[in-house]
Amino acid sequence: MKRVRFFLLACGAALAAQSIAIGQSAPAQERPLRVIAFGAHPDDAELKASGVAALWAAQGAKVKFVAMTNGDVGHFSMAGGPLARRRKAEVAECAKILGIENEVLDIHDGELTPSLENRKKVARLVRDWQADIVLGHRRYDYHPDHRYTGVLLDDTAVVVVAPFFTPDTPATQRNPVYMYYSDAFLKPYPFDPTMVVSIDNAADQKWRCISAMPSQFGDRDSWQGRTLPNVPQDDRGREAYLLEQVKGRSAAVADKYRDRLTALYGAERGSKVRYAEAFELSQYGRQASIDELKQMFPK
Repeated sequence: MKRVRFFLLACGAALAAQSIAIGQSAPAQERPLRVIAFGAHPDDAELKASGVAALWAAQGAKVKFVAMTNGDVGHFSMAGGPLARRRKAEVAECAKILGIENEVLDIHDGELTPSLENRKKVARLVRDWQADIVLGHRRYDYHPDHRYTGVLLDDTAVVVVAPFFTPDTPATQRNPVYMYYSDAFLKPYPFDPTMVVSIDNAADQKWRCISAMPSQFGDRDSWQGRTLPNVPQDDRGREAYLLEQVKGRSAAVADKYRDRLTALYGAERGSKVRYAEAFELSQYGRQASIDELKQMFPK
């Protein structure tokens, strides 16, 4: 009996040592920062966070983009499986350009709901990634898929650390920091930037990412191509025009939140930032201080 007990104790010690060796109990700062960014469609995370994602990836962080729907609607001449496959391939190419990973969920465009099943899907994705930072939409938006992506993220901010919620995945070591993408909606309250990041050093990667998604920003019958005013009819002119629209949005973020840029970067550097992406700290995730966020976000 004593031999059996000694054997079991020895096995337990060996397993504990193995856990430490593979980093299961290692402090968070001893591993690369892990970021997961959710978009409602295959282009939303890319529009809102591809600059900061490229910067993070260049610094060694592990970044993943997740599209909550497959994008099989939102084009004026194709839909269904062919469009979904096309858009999945486009964001995969974008991920290569940025140096990150990506995933597209097989939920129809326009049909995302804040169900328990989808809450569990999001929680599993956050937990499987062991995310330190979670990015996504606010729940205040014109599009139901955007709104419900925001609701689902808000609803997972606590349960991802609860060991017996989706117990088939390991709980996060602590609550991640949840942050929202910038938007222009004013009710019930406007976007309030916590972190505004210069993406000037990653701007070329962002523009190449956008150009890799012609079903969104190139086709004559793309949503942007058909709904924006004054779009050129020739292919090259249209692609250049739509890319300039995206560049203008990133420039507008820098201009709108210039005061925040100078507060974070200092007056000299902040005044020179050309393109930026902005993020608001959610009250539902871990409440990291500004000093900690400045350490977590790219310099």
